[in-house]
Amino acid sequence: MVRSMTGYGAAEPSADGGRWWVEVRSTNHRFLEVVVRLPRELGALEDRVRAAVAERVRRGRVEVLVREDSGLRPREAVVDTALARRYADALERLRRELGLAEPVTLGALLALPEVVRLEETRPDPEATWETLQPVLRRALDRLVDMRAAEGGRLAADLRERLSRLEGWVERVARRAEELPRAYAQRLRQRVAELLRSLDVDQTPDEARLALEVAAFADRCDVREELVRLRSHLQEARALLEGSDGSVGRKLEFLLQEMQREVNTVGSKAADLEVTRAVVEMKSELEAIREQVQNVE
Repeated sequence: MVRSMTGYGAAEPSADGGRWWVEVRSTNHRFLEVVVRLPRELGALEDRVRAAVAERVRRGRVEVLVREDSGLRPREAVVDTALARRYADALERLRRELGLAEPVTLGALLALPEVVRLEETRPDPEATWETLQPVLRRALDRLVDMRAAEGGRLAADLRERLSRLEGWVERVARRAEELPRAYAQRLRQRVAELLRSLDVDQTPDEARLALEVAAFADRCDVREELVRLRSHLQEARALLEGSDGSVGRKLEFLLQEMQREVNTVGSKAADLEVTRAVVEMKSELEAIREQVQNVE
């Protein structure tokens, strides 16, 4: 299965009291790079998040954003006893100075600023992981599904382009078989014209012509290059059809090898039709290379 390196997945808190939102997005990258953005209190979980991503994704730049639904964070009442004692001492001095009979009450102290305040509890990383992990898993499921769907479209396009390449290869193969005969015919015709222009009553030396044609055939022989090119095309198809892992880098290597063989064919074949076919093959290989840049 071919998977794209581009995708997005998000998951919301579960209905059982969870409070974590997770977003995962991925883009092209030569290797696997995972960027994790967690609340400061959960920094200890970064390695676990990275490991969870690495289990599902093999290539690409993956950004993971974890947000908390702060409205669900538990809060507790905190009493500043030292501040309350200072308030009480100050109020007692004020009572004596004013000659008031009423004592300082607890209610009066609790009404003063900062004596009692509500503070959000800091999340415990170990306990948080139990609720965060399933949310992260759902987000990764959606990311992988999107990458697989896009990968299917990429694979269809790549198969079509490989078919066009195979067509050009066969056209070159047929033309390459005709080249020695065509060259022999042109050479014989040129020699005959030259002899007529020199007014020489002599027929072309067939042995010499045969040697020249043999040398030409050897120079423009591209059978080995075409065999290797066909082999690379078959292997690329096999990767698109049967692999269940990361195939992008393997395809990149095959494309480099195919490019090398096509260049050799172009340099050997002294023929306009073959040259045109080589230009078309190079154009198709470049289009495939651009597509493969997005394959996991």
